[in-house]
Amino acid sequence: MASHHQFSAVKGAKVLMVGAGGIGCELLKTLALSGFQDIHIIDMDTIEVSNLNRQFLFRKSHVGLSKAKVARDAVLRFRPHVSITSYHANVKNQEFNVDFFKQFNVVLNGLDNLDARRHVNRLCLAADVPLVESGTTGFLGQVTVHVKGRTECYECQPKPAPKTYPVCTITSTPSKFVHCIVWAKDLLFAKLFGDKNQENDLNVRSSDSASSSNHAEDIFELYKDETIEQYGRRVFDHVFGYNIEVALSNDDTWKNRNKPRPIYSRDILPDEPTKQNGNSDKNCATDDQSSISAMTSLGMKNPQEIWSLMENSRIFIEAIKLFFTKREKDVGNLTFDKDDQLAVEFVTAAANIRAESFGIPMHSLFESKGIAGNIVHAVATTNAIIAGLIVIEAIKVLQNEANNYRMTYCLEHPSRKMLLMPVEPFEPNKSCYVCSETPLSLEINTHKAKLRDFVEKIVKAKLGMNFPLIMHGSALLYEVGDDLDEDMVANYAANLEKVLSEFPSPVVSGTILSVEDLQQELSCSINIKHRDEFDEEKEPDGMVLSGWHQTSLEKGDSSKTLGNGESTSTPSAMEADKNEDSDIVASGRKRKLDKAPSSAVDISSSANEANSLKKLEELDDDDDDDLVMLDDGDSAMNKKKRLQ
Repeated sequence: MASHHQFSAVKGAKVLMVGAGGIGCELLKTLALSGFQDIHIIDMDTIEVSNLNRQFLFRKSHVGLSKAKVARDAVLRFRPHVSITSYHANVKNQEFNVDFFKQFNVVLNGLDNLDARRHVNRLCLAADVPLVESGTTGFLGQVTVHVKGRTECYECQPKPAPKTYPVCTITSTPSKFVHCIVWAKDLLFAKLFGDKNQENDLNVRSSDSASSSNHAEDIFELYKDETIEQYGRRVFDHVFGYNIEVALSNDDTWKNRNKPRPIYSRDILPDEPTKQNGNSDKNCATDDQSSISAMTSLGMKNPQEIWSLMENSRIFIEAIKLFFTKREKDVGNLTFDKDDQLAVEFVTAAANIRAESFGIPMHSLFESKGIAGNIVHAVATTNAIIAGLIVIEAIKVLQNEANNYRMTYCLEHPSRKMLLMPVEPFEPNKSCYVCSETPLSLEINTHKAKLRDFVEKIVKAKLGMNFPLIMHGSALLYEVGDDLDEDMVANYAANLEKVLSEFPSPVVSGTILSVEDLQQELSCSINIKHRDEFDEEKEPDGMVLSGWHQTSLEKGDSSKTLGNGESTSTPSAMEADKNEDSDIVASGRKRKLDKAPSSAVDISSSANEANSLKKLEELDDDDDDDLVMLDDGDSAMNKKKRLQ
């Protein structure tokens, strides 16, 4: 039973939830049933069919509606006296500023992307409001507590960047199935069904005027005098046959690699048009364009079967025919969507054919969809466990029980009969640029790189700033804001195209740039170091940001990464003795694992479980409706010199 003090802390608390998805639905329900009376929830998403298997507050009739609003209405049915305020909006919007966050006693995150997590972390630091973070990936999960000045912030430990692949690997020398998926999704699908005027790396193989393919420069255009079947075969022969032959002509590339095999449609498919063995009427009758299926047309039913080369080829051709006959209005404007059945079928078939060519094992539609959509299949039970742990930590925060805060890991396999591994939080990392304001260092070719490269690749992508202001001394190089007049906007746009060393106050080796985000109330200094050359494979951005490192460890590395972009610190097997209450050494500090009632946690086994949490579900925040928040009353800001 809850104590009177605990009940009072819960009843009088004002709580902000960010996210109403898998974790969010469970969390809102648990908060309401635990006695919380004033709950605010922010979520910008609408309900999709794929949410219904785990986000239990939603029903099929809710598809297309706001998650935050439907979740609120669902909980009010069984807890009508709770005050729940919903916001169908992006947490990065102007209205959710530092003053907004200051009204809450604690913030609880149930987000699915790194960008939004960093943004909320910074607002909580600026508002001095405790944050309880969470994440799940399949059977794995974790809950962490972040209190300014007491524990490390969410960004004290570096987060893994989303995996990228060199263009040359994708276009010429794939060695893994994921390379084939990226090629099929980001290059071939985009070229066939997206904006055909947009250049991509498939054009590299289409520019040889002496090629055996007629009109090679127009290979992806549908000719007036050909059928869709002929068009599909022509594209097939070009990308899986001719392009491979062109690649084979470079002998140096294949000295230490297995050579790929050109594949032509005439060798796989019969001369007559592809026959439909399935029920094409279903494709004709459906109003849902995203449910049109090449598998249905060809009578193929099991998405977990690995198709043969012929079956993949038939799906490839059939998908093209369906796009141009059933969805002709979409062609030219499509982008890949994991919930688009026909798009997934096309990408799976194309990736499998390419994989067969390069001697890479083929995958099923089910597996391919997971890779292409970056999907880690969710487990509702894990979400429920994590939601319960969030509420437990929130109650500790509200009662100011700092000594009892825990980072808790949910494991897939028991360790000494335990599935939950609680660990004391770390202190703030003194090298964190977010909460400790540690200067950063950037190696960059100042004679070639433009300010735009710095803004896009470093300030936005690496530092997560949404509305940056960049200064060199008293000179303002770049700024974003609604209050800028047309001349200023034009001036900053022109600055973006300038090479760093060509500014009136040149940005060269030794320059210190100041970067701020006024909405996040975050600022940092970046020391510029000129460097002439970069490794295209290992350093594809052409610049290297450093100076943001976790403190060196005596033994091992205790920084472990968790689901949905999470990162906290977990004990390493190398750091523990065999004693039951072994001290854990991490980031230069010692701490102890909580003791189990009957036996202590097996550190080595638990660490192995925690290591497996590195298998992330990286989801991007694809919202473009962000607004800037500027402080017009900041006289110091108004005095800053603007570079003309």
